Amino acid sequence: MNFLTIGHRGVMGVEPENTLRSFVAAQQAGLDVIELDLHLSKDGALVVMHDTDVDRTTDGTGAIADKTLAELRALDAGRGERVPVFEEVLDAVKSPLQAEIKDVAAARALAEVMTKRDVVARVEVSSFHDDAVAEIARLVPGVRTALIASRYGTDIVDRAVEAGAATVCLNIRRLTLEVVEHARKADLRIIGWVVNTQDHLRLVRALELDGATTDYPEIKRTGRFTA
Repeated sequence: MNFLTIGHRGVMGVEPENTLRSFVAAQQAGLDVIELDLHLSKDGALVVMHDTDVDRTTDGTGAIADKTLAELRALDAGRGERVPVFEEVLDAVKSPLQAEIKDVAAARALAEVMTKRDVVARVEVSSFHDDAVAEIARLVPGVRTALIASRYGTDIVDRAVEAGAATVCLNIRRLTLEVVEHARKADLRIIGWVVNTQDHLRLVRALELDGATTDYPEIKRTGRFTA
């Protein structure tokens, strides 16, 4: 089995999350996939940030949707890093990407970029929102999609199938063998998040998941030795 290690917002345990610096570090550490988050700025740019506002991860305040790209660019996203747009990430690293979208509007903007840049094979699109997953699948033929869940039961499998997702990304702290077995019967890949300890990594491997999302590059080095 090809076990994937996915860098959470780059390597957010050691670098400012969702910055080019963090993504480059994830690639240099040999992580298989880089995960990032996308929001739309006031003027429609696909900016890379997790929260709906800039307060936690920059020196600014306020909602992303209320700021232009130029206003977002003026902020410090940590260690002098600037808030990147998705296209810059495509250019800065060559690794496969997992792009999380928060709504249907972001799905439409991302679909445009993915088609224009011809990165359908390189970018998997994920979301907590079924309608966003279904929308990107409708707009981008052949796109790989994943449905994310934090609190869930076996219903997550039925939701993923309905939305056309091939993968479920599940909170490792709530994952049960029942959910895993249900997902396997539906031929879904399963990624566990966030896997930052050896205990969680052992659980991921024991459940024979397809991969782990982590904040730390060390998981890549230790994962291959964990049974």
